[in-house]
Amino acid sequence: MLFIQYPKCSTCQKAKKWLEAHHISYTDRHIVEDTPSYEELKEWYEKSNLPLKKFFNTSGLVYKDMQLKDKLPAMGEEEQLKLLASNGMLIKRPLVVGDDLALTGFKETEWAEKLL
Repeated sequence: MLFIQYPKCSTCQKAKKWLEAHHISYTDRHIVEDTPSYEELKEWYEKSNLPLKKFFNTSGLVYKDMQLKDKLPAMGEEEQLKLLASNGMLIKRPLVVGDDLALTGFKETEWAEKLL
């Protein structure tokens, strides 16, 4: 399983502790130093069954500075995925990717349901 996170993010730190407490092994990946590619994001989006908007860090400064709240509805799927791949800080974190799932953000009940 892949755990994609930003080390300074408190939610990511909490999620990491949760994974370790439940003895779930993972490969750690820094979301900014090793930003997911367009191809990876497309694959994860397709297996997640989530709307693409759920992959955006809507509370982040980059999202707000780019005024994406107003721009995203007019953008196509490919354009949105390319935008996500251009800047790790635009991606909702933490992101957990397994063989048949992709989870964005840390919701303990959802993680317990899907990972335990």
